[in-house]
Amino acid sequence: MIRHSVPTGDQKVICRNATVEDVEPLFLMIEEYAQSGIMLPRSRQALARQIDQFVIAEIGGTFVGCGSLFRLGNDLVEVRSLGLRDEGKGKGVGSMILEKLTEEARRQGIPKIMALTYAVDFFLRNGFTVVEKEIFPEKVWTDCVNCKKQNACDEIAVLKMLN
Repeated sequence: MIRHSVPTGDQKVICRNATVEDVEPLFLMIEEYAQSGIMLPRSRQALARQIDQFVIAEIGGTFVGCGSLFRLGNDLVEVRSLGLRDEGKGKGVGSMILEKLTEEARRQGIPKIMALTYAVDFFLRNGFTVVEKEIFPEKVWTDCVNCKKQNACDEIAVLKMLN
């Protein structure tokens, strides 16, 4: 298991690959974001099937955030389900999760990483640029066809080219 840690105040942030034991906290956090219209909902069963795509952040052994990568094609992955609990905000935890996901995309030899987001400034600070979402037909046919916002999507597309 790959672990990254950085100190935050008096406790370290641990960023690690998710395990099946993380399904419930993942589900609860994603569901909370989904209820607010910020993320697409994910069932516990889907999370269990896709657990190897997730990264978890913990502070003092407590779940504070997560994110995942989803392959959309040979040269493109999407950052999905990137979120933080209040106790993880403002401490660099989101950037740490995003960096771990970016490292994984590089390891897999995938040159492009994208996201649809409302947190544009966060992604810009982490080396992404704003692009037209229409350049991602892979995303449209994977998730957008099932989204209730399909014809009125207000998320912003961001892209990072990996070297």
